[in-house]
Amino acid sequence: MDSAEETTGGYRPWSEVTPDAARRLLVAAVEAFAERGYHATTTRDIAGRAGMSPAALYIHYKTKEELLHRISRIGHDKALEILETAAFGPGSAAERLDAAVRSFVLWHAAHHTTARVVQYELDALAPEHRSEIVELRRRSDAAVRRILADGVAAGEFDVPDVPGTTLAVLSLCIDVARWFNTAGRRTPEEVGALYADLVLRMVGAAPNGPGAPRGQSGTGVGSESGTAQK
Repeated sequence: MDSAEETTGGYRPWSEVTPDAARRLLVAAVEAFAERGYHATTTRDIAGRAGMSPAALYIHYKTKEELLHRISRIGHDKALEILETAAFGPGSAAERLDAAVRSFVLWHAAHHTTARVVQYELDALAPEHRSEIVELRRRSDAAVRRILADGVAAGEFDVPDVPGTTLAVLSLCIDVARWFNTAGRRTPEEVGALYADLVLRMVGAAPNGPGAPRGQSGTGVGSESGTAQK
């Protein structure tokens, strides 16, 4: 896993995977799937990247699809944890939306290689595994929808279509994994701040408006003109 995918915000990637050989294989699979795509990657490719024999892979994972499922499950569990922590946390709806977007984007930027596999290889999963992951995605959707609905009810947000706006917010955040480049001019934290600002404006809660997160202003990273650069 590249240097951009080290510990961020207290999260150490794949620390939940044991033993070490299983973790090495999983990391190798993430790199291979991100680079070549799931279908173009072979178990031999994965084992070679991990410095192991193809036979050693089957000691820990029965199939290549099982590896993808493990990656996808861990990634989606982390995404759901980020969004539900914000949705059920303290503060106004604007403060919680800021926290949700900032943290969600930060994770997708800091762990962009993993996130590309997690978010864009869903169709390669077996039907039962795909259904399991889809349920986690529904819960992530519900967490963001809850924040938006709370903001509308409190008069903080102007959102005529909560489900549609939820989809737009999640899509905006997830797409960061597709384009983020560690050689770019913004850090993951800066991209998170930028996107939090953009989403607050999208829902009618500009940083200087009522219900906006404290300490935000119309200047700095969040108000730069132009699109985020790779």
